[in-house]
Order: sequence, then structure tokens, then C-alpha cells
Amino acid sequence: MQAWGDDQGIAGSFITFMGDPARELTSALDMEMNHPGPPSVGIINRCKRHALHVVDGTVKAVRVSEGEDDPAGDSDPSATLADAFLKIVK
Repeated sequence: MQAWGDDQGIAGSFITFMGDPARELTSALDMEMNHPGPPSVGIINRCKRHALHVVDGTVKAVRVSEGEDDPAGDSDPSATLADAFLKIVK
């Protein structure tokens, strides 16, 4: 996550990238992908594409990019992209 943050230039900003290698947060947030899609895609138990606005430990907003035939939100990730998300956190 550190390398990704460095690459994206988030140092000193309000953005925090966090990893979840044991899926503890993913499970607690009920964000596990359980779509039966092709096994070769490797989506079972991965984390859904989502964005959280958290202030002092309180979740203020949650957005998930997913569709019935697009559990990973690849076709339309707009709900979790910066432009859309910043509109709801202001």
C-alpha cells in the first residue's frame, strides 16, 4: 500500500490507503465478492470496489461500484472514483 500511495502522491493529503490481507475489515463491512463468475477471474472472497468516508472512526458515507454482471465494478467504477466521491463528502 505504501508503494501505491507513493506512486499516487497522497503524502500529506487526507487520503489513507489501507490493506486488508486477512480480509478482516472486508468481512466486517460485508464487502466480500461472492459472485459465481468464472473462477479464472479470481473474484471469490476478494474485496468489492468501494470507498468509505470515515471521520474520527465513524463511517459517514459508503459507495460501492458493482453490477449484476460486473461484481468487480470494472465496467462502471464511477461511484467510487474521486470526482463522484468528493461531491458527497463536502
